[in-house]
Amino acid sequence: MNEITERIARLRRLMETYHMDAYLVPTADFHESEYVGEHFACRKYITGFTGSAGISLIMKDWAGLWTDGRYFVQAAAELKDSGVELMKMGQPGVPTVEQYLADHMPEQGVLGFDGRVINSKTGESLQERLSRKQASICSEHDLIGEIWENRPELSAEPVWILEEKYAGQAAAEKIKNLREAMKKAYADVHIITTLDDIVWLFNIRGNDIPCNPVVLSYLMVTGENLYFYVNPQVISDEVRAYLESLGVSIRPYNDIYADVKELKDHTVLLEKSRVNFAIYESVQAQNQIIDQMNPTVYAKTQKNATEIENMKKAHITDGVVMTKYIYWLKKNIGKIPMDECSVADRLDQMRREHGALDISFNTISAYGENAALCHYHAVPEHCASLQARGLYLVDSGGQYYEGTTDITRTIALGPVTDEEKEHYTLVLMSMLRLGHVKFLEGCSGLSLDYAAREPFWKRGLDFNHGTGHGVGYLLNVHERPIGIRYRVVPERQENTPFMPGMVCSDEPGIYIEGSHGIRTENLIYCKKDEKTDYGQFLSFEYLTYVPIDLEPVDVSLMEEQDLAWLNEYHAQVYEKIAPHLDAEEAAWLKEVTRPLSK
Repeated sequence: MNEITERIARLRRLMETYHMDAYLVPTADFHESEYVGEHFACRKYITGFTGSAGISLIMKDWAGLWTDGRYFVQAAAELKDSGVELMKMGQPGVPTVEQYLADHMPEQGVLGFDGRVINSKTGESLQERLSRKQASICSEHDLIGEIWENRPELSAEPVWILEEKYAGQAAAEKIKNLREAMKKAYADVHIITTLDDIVWLFNIRGNDIPCNPVVLSYLMVTGENLYFYVNPQVISDEVRAYLESLGVSIRPYNDIYADVKELKDHTVLLEKSRVNFAIYESVQAQNQIIDQMNPTVYAKTQKNATEIENMKKAHITDGVVMTKYIYWLKKNIGKIPMDECSVADRLDQMRREHGALDISFNTISAYGENAALCHYHAVPEHCASLQARGLYLVDSGGQYYEGTTDITRTIALGPVTDEEKEHYTLVLMSMLRLGHVKFLEGCSGLSLDYAAREPFWKRGLDFNHGTGHGVGYLLNVHERPIGIRYRVVPERQENTPFMPGMVCSDEPGIYIEGSHGIRTENLIYCKKDEKTDYGQFLSFEYLTYVPIDLEPVDVSLMEEQDLAWLNEYHAQVYEKIAPHLDAEEAAWLKEVTRPLSK
C-alpha cells in the first residue's frame, strides 16, 4: 500500500465513522481564491496530483480526480498506482462531478465536504441534485484535516498599509460609499469573504495567497460597525491603530463562524457564489438574503486617476524588464544553454531586481509545441530546451506598488515556417484591432470581441479562450466583472459594460496542437472618447509598452491601417523605453521597432 492509498483508506474509515457515502475535496480555500496556499492543498494531499486545478471525489469503493486538458498527462503519471481514476473534464463520455454523484450516490446516502471550501451556490446545487435520491449533505467536518499529520499552518504574513499616493482614494471614503450601496440594496448587514475586496476597501495588502497580495480574512459590515476577522498576530501596532481609526473592530479569524450564527432578523447582502457554504448555511436560516455581487467589485474595477497614472509607471518599469529580457534572449539563444524553466526564473528575478514585490501569476514559459497548450506550465523534470529555431511564448507579470502587470510576447528564436508567420501576423492584427476599437458607452466585451476575432474567423480559425480579462491594482491579475469574449460564461461574471478607468487584457492567440502556440498580449485601459448626439463614446489606450517581434511578421497579410497602428505603437515603445536602457540595448530597440511597410 503506497502513501496515497493509505491516506484514502484512513479517509474511508473516517467516512464510515461519520456515516458518509462520499467525500468531496476541491482545490479551494475558504475565500474562493484563484490560487490556494499549502494549508489548503487537501486535494493534492489525498490524491497525489500536484496540478493547480482539479476536484476529487472519494466514495466507499471508488475514487476519482477531475481535471482539465492542461493536466491530463501530468495527472495520469501522478495518479498511477494510487487507486484514483483520472476523469478527463470535457472529454466525450466523461460525466461531471455532479452527474457522477447523481448517478452513483446511494438512495438516502450522505455526501460529505468541508463547508468552508465549497461556495454556497455549489452547495445548494448539490443539495438539489441529491434530494432526488433523498440523499443529504454533511458539511461540518474537515476530514482531510483530521487525517493530515504535519499539515502546513495557515499563512500569517504581516499586513501593511497601501498609502493613498498609490490607492488614490481614502479607505474612509470607500467605506462610506459601500454603506450607501448597502442602503440602496436595503441591506443592514453585508458579509464579504473575497480577499481582494476586503484589502481594497481598507487600503491594506498582505502576502497570504501566492501571487495575490491579500490577507486571509473575513469582513462583516453594518451601518455602525466593521468587524474584521483576521489572525491578530499579522496586525502590527501601526496597522491596528490605522484600522481602528476607520472604526474597524479586529476579531480572531475563525470567530466569523460563531458570529454569523448570532445574526437574526437581518437583511444580509452577500454573494452566494463567493461566500462559502458554512457561512451561508448559518446566515440564511434566520435572515433575509440579498444575493448580488459585492458592491466593492464594481467600485474597485473602475480605477481612479491616481491608479491609472501609477499603472502607467508600473508598465514602464515592467516594459524595461521585458525589453531587456527579449534582448538577452535574442543575443544568447544558441550560444548558452537555455530551457523553459531557466529563462522563466531569469525573468522573475529581473522583475524583482527592478522593484516588483512579487510575480502576478506563475510565469508561462513555453517553447515550440508546448506553447500550443495555452496554460502550459514548465516543470523542472519536463523542461524543453530552447533552440535557435521556432517560436517561444512567455506570459508573465509583476506586482508593483504602482500596480499589476500582465504581458505575453511570442518570440522567434530563429527560422520559422510560413504557417507560423501567417498565424503570428493574424494574432498581431487581432491585438491591434481590439486595442483601437471605439464604442458607445454600454458595450460589454460581448460586443467588442468580434473586432479581435474577425481576422481568424474570416479564415475559419479561432482560439478557445477569452480575448481579455479584467486586471486589479496591486491585486488579482484576473479581476471581475469585465472581460472580452464572444459568448456568455455565467460563472466568469464578466459581462459588465466597460466604463472609464477599467483595465483589461487584450490577448488573442492561436494554438496548433503538436506544432506551435502564439499569443500577443497588452494591457489596455478604458477612457472617454468623443461625445455626440448618439451618446458618449469610449476607447482604449495601451498600458503595456514592449517591442513586438517583427521577424515573424508577414506584412502582405496586413492592411495599411494595421501597419500604421503597429508603427505608431513601436514609436511609442522606443520613446518610453529607450531612455532606461544602455546604449547597446537602445540601439537594438531602435532597430526592432523600425517602421514596416508593404
